Amino acid sequence: MSKHSNKDSDTTITIESPRFDRPEVEIRASTRRKKTGTAHWSGSRIVVLIPARIKGRERTAFVDDLVERLMTQRPQNSAGDATLEDRANQLAELFNNGVMPSSVRWVKNQQARWASCSPASKEIRMSNRLRQCPEWVIDAVLVHELAHLQEVGHTARFNEIANRFERQEESALFLEGYALGLGLRIEEGDVDVISAD
Repeated sequence: MSKHSNKDSDTTITIESPRFDRPEVEIRASTRRKKTGTAHWSGSRIVVLIPARIKGRERTAFVDDLVERLMTQRPQNSAGDATLEDRANQLAELFNNGVMPSSVRWVKNQQARWASCSPASKEIRMSNRLRQCPEWVIDAVLVHELAHLQEVGHTARFNEIANRFERQEESALFLEGYALGLGLRIEEGDVDVISAD
């Protein structure tokens, strides 16, 4: 993190290095700004404008909130459930013998999984964290979950279906590094099986 200030200016500029889950952030703290903050893209950098009076943990939380909100507005991140479901249907045609999900949606409550599938209802849920990943990684996760619509377990048949997407192994490595960078411990199980008791 580097910090710059100009004697003639009422603004202090701090540069936060890029992290695994977000780009470089330039924080401009101004004495003229009293209450509100804002963020915008400047090339591949996010510029955050905040009141200079905000310090410490409050400043960190304020900046993180503005950055997170802005990142979800990036074109590749703003796609909603309908776009995700359309993509899943395209991938089902290409890689899953046309076996379609009943619904595909982004969810915020998956803390230890990238995605999950309920084969009985044919529902697929994708972790919101994946929105920051390259499209080919999202596609690989979708194909993996789609394969569970035909084969519940991680069997040889399942692997044959999932690995039709050529970058499946590369995606697994990417997600392993991504989880490490985010400090997450990801579970292996991604299938919700309803047992009949």
